[in-house]
Amino acid sequence: MFEELKPHLVELRKRLAISAVCVIVMFFVCFAFWNPILSWMTAPLKALLPEGSNIIFTQVQEPFFTAAKVAFFSGIIVSLPIIFWQFWLFVAPGLYENEKKYVIPFVLAATIMFLCGAIFCYYVVIPLGFSFLINFGGQLFTALPSIGEYVGFFTKILIAFGIAFELPVMTFFFAKIGLIDDNSLKGFFRYAVVIIFIFSALVTPPDVLSQFLMAFPMLGLYGISIYIAKVASAKKSDEDEKTNETSDDD
Repeated sequence: MFEELKPHLVELRKRLAISAVCVIVMFFVCFAFWNPILSWMTAPLKALLPEGSNIIFTQVQEPFFTAAKVAFFSGIIVSLPIIFWQFWLFVAPGLYENEKKYVIPFVLAATIMFLCGAIFCYYVVIPLGFSFLINFGGQLFTALPSIGEYVGFFTKILIAFGIAFELPVMTFFFAKIGLIDDNSLKGFFRYAVVIIFIFSALVTPPDVLSQFLMAFPMLGLYGISIYIAKVASAKKSDEDEKTNETSDDD
C-alpha cells in the first residue's frame, strides 16, 4: 500500500515545496514594505480608538516579530495564485482531460473569492466587531491594545474569512469530479448550519455580532454552492455522455 501512495507523497512534497519557496521569497519582498502594510492593517483599529488611547508594545522584541508576522501574512496573500495552482497540479492527474482545462478559472476564482472574503472582513466585520468590543468597556477602562496581539488576531480572522469564501469554488471542484451534488448538499444543510456557527464562534471575536457577520454570509454561500453543484453536476453528466458516445463510435 505504501508503494502505491509513494508517488502521490512525492508529488505532494514537490507541490508543497514550490509553494513554500514562493511564500519565503515573497516574505522577504514584503518585509521591505512591512511599515505601510502594517499601517493599512491597523487603520480600522486606529479609527475606533478613543482619544487618549494608542497602540502599544509591551515586549522589547515585539515590534520586530510583528514586522515578521506582517511580512509572512503578506507573503501568503501574494503567493495565493501559485499555491492554488500547485494544488490544482497535484489533483490534475486524477482528472479527465476535459476537466484539466479548468486550471486557470479555478486559480482565478479561488484567488478572487479569498480576496472577497478578506475585503468583507476588513471593511465590515472588523470595524463593527471592534467597535462593539472597544466601546463596551470604554467608560471604565482605557484601550491600549498590543500591536503584536492585534496583528495576530487580524491575520487569523482575515484568513478565516478568506477560507470561508472559498466554499463555492471548492463546491464546483468537488461537483465536477463527482464527489458531491446538489442533493447531497441539501441533505447536509442542517449539519452545515451547526458547523458554520461553530466555525464562526471559533475564529471571530468573542461577541455575537461578529459571529453572525461570518455565519450569515457563509449560509448564503452555502445556498449559492447548492446551485453551483447542480449546474456543475449537470455539465459533468453531459460531458460523460459525450465521452461515452465518442468511445462507442471508436
